[in-house]
Amino acid sequence: MSMKYTQTTLDKVEKIAEEMGYIVRYERGSFQSGFCILEEKKVVVLNKFLQLEGRINTMIDLLPQLKIDADALTPDSRKWYDDIMGKFHSSKDEENSDSSPA
Repeated sequence: MSMKYTQTTLDKVEKIAEEMGYIVRYERGSFQSGFCILEEKKVVVLNKFLQLEGRINTMIDLLPQLKIDADALTPDSRKWYDDIMGKFHSSKDEENSDSSPA
């Protein structure tokens, strides 16, 4: 599945977090990475000034840091989650192979 930067994509990525009980909010603030996680309250706060592509990329970067039980996701969300995590792990593998000594 190729990632398209549309509102539908953002909705699907946000839905993964919401299915795990997280509330996704957009607020003003001085965010270093575009988001913060209030773990005790399961709230994800994203910088409201991010454009659509930035919101999608931030949510994708954020998913590995959330407590996600993939088995509890709906089939559609599970498919998206597996695809996102596959891309995340393959990009991390590339970073690690680039930094390994020759």
